[in-house]
Amino acid sequence: MQTWKQQKYLSKLPEAEGAAYNDRLWEHEDHCLPDTRVEPRQRIVDWFEDPNGEYIFWLNGMAGTGKSTISRTVACGLAEKERLAASFFFSRDHGDISHAGHFFTTIASQLTRSLPVLRPLISQAIQKHSNIWKQKLSEQWKYLILDPLKKAPAQSIQLVIVIDALDECDSKDDMQLILKLLAQARCLETIRLRVLVTSRPETPILLGLRNLPGEAYKDFALHNIPPPTVNQDISIFFRRKLSSVKSAPGLSTTSTPWPGEPTIQRLVEKAAGLFTYAATIYRFIRDDNYTPEEQLSVILEEGHDTLSQSPTKHLDDMYTKLLQHSVVGKQTVSMDDHLAVRFRKIVGSIIIMSDIMAAEEIAKLLHLPTISTTLASLGSVSNVPENEGQPVQIFHPSFRDFLLDSQRCLDSRFSIDPREAHITLFRNCMMLLAELRQDLCNLREPGVSVGDIPERIIQQYIPAHIHYACRYWFHHFQLGNPIQEDMDRILRFLEQDFLHWLEALSLIREVSNGVLIVADLEMTLKVS
Repeated sequence: MQTWKQQKYLSKLPEAEGAAYNDRLWEHEDHCLPDTRVEPRQRIVDWFEDPNGEYIFWLNGMAGTGKSTISRTVACGLAEKERLAASFFFSRDHGDISHAGHFFTTIASQLTRSLPVLRPLISQAIQKHSNIWKQKLSEQWKYLILDPLKKAPAQSIQLVIVIDALDECDSKDDMQLILKLLAQARCLETIRLRVLVTSRPETPILLGLRNLPGEAYKDFALHNIPPPTVNQDISIFFRRKLSSVKSAPGLSTTSTPWPGEPTIQRLVEKAAGLFTYAATIYRFIRDDNYTPEEQLSVILEEGHDTLSQSPTKHLDDMYTKLLQHSVVGKQTVSMDDHLAVRFRKIVGSIIIMSDIMAAEEIAKLLHLPTISTTLASLGSVSNVPENEGQPVQIFHPSFRDFLLDSQRCLDSRFSIDPREAHITLFRNCMMLLAELRQDLCNLREPGVSVGDIPERIIQQYIPAHIHYACRYWFHHFQLGNPIQEDMDRILRFLEQDFLHWLEALSLIREVSNGVLIVADLEMTLKVS
């Protein structure tokens, strides 16, 4: 086919605006600074250069851990070495890159530029299958990409397709379909192709990868990198970025480094491992409408309400969109009141609990059959292990702070009143304490020493949720918003279950804390 005819057909391919790593849309987005994010970048290089490596590399991490920055940096490096086959950066807020409708047509169009040998094959496919871009994704993949790759002359190089933020695709089914279709290229003999995927650890993507045949993927979780390593990278970010604003109007021109090492460390602590938070703080400080010193003082001032100029605004927006997308879902117009109450009860309890507990024990504490359904949609903001016997915890305290602050969490379906959450936990603890009884461990030996009782026996009769209730019921009462019925609950407890509670405390070796609780309780009752 003549070149001009090839171009005629290829020009018909819809290419999603903003999809490529180097699109104008991403011009002002950061790349990894030298000597930062060394481990994940090296892991990707090792995977790519291993001829026997898995077909897909899944770089995952919670919101704000820098996945897109890493993928953008990797894509740029691959392009410089002429090893980048194509890239597609999903974004929920940007038209064609918020869905998969133009995903394969965009990849095909980019492949014609990175692999010119595919141009005649893809143009022939377009000629043969008119309006292919309106057909099913599976057919777009087969005719525009897979078949041309099979027919192409053998190539001695290995190329990578970079897919960033797959979780930003608006269809969970399409997320899994994309992974399933891409995995079909692992058996190509003419052209070696690999796929780098980044996303939050969302359940649909995890399931999509696990359903692939064989050992098709390798994963690396950014939130598992040791905190000292992450903090070192963030401190480098702050030093280099803030050095660019130290000569701004209003700043002292002395030779003293600005903002100084102690301040850098305070900023690192505030970022708490989130590169998104660090980047937001940097953008806040360099706001042209204020001096950097004024902005920095706002950030360092504890508890200061900055309203619309809050350095957490981007995080707040991100968390809101995440919850609306993951919990509510695109297919639901409004969130059922029952689901909203359940969300606030389960998640509200988790974020204020004084101890980390397993999912199954949290369910027992809350008197629910299971909480796995609610937690399944929160994999991007909390560690939700597959085994319900493993601990559940949120990845970053900023998510907790966001939910508990009605000025930040503006969606009332997710906003959690801390006092209401505490009193709810108190009431659930009281229900468990009412189940205590004399000789709880069935010892039938009143004089036996606690030290002589096997630990497994104590754990059998006082499992984690009962242990928690014994230890923290009064803590939640103090921080809650009790009504008269709650005072009545305490009085019934003192009349009926107090001695049983003391026995349980002795078995779990918490009598000293019990003494403090009784002293505080006496003062509370006197005030009441």
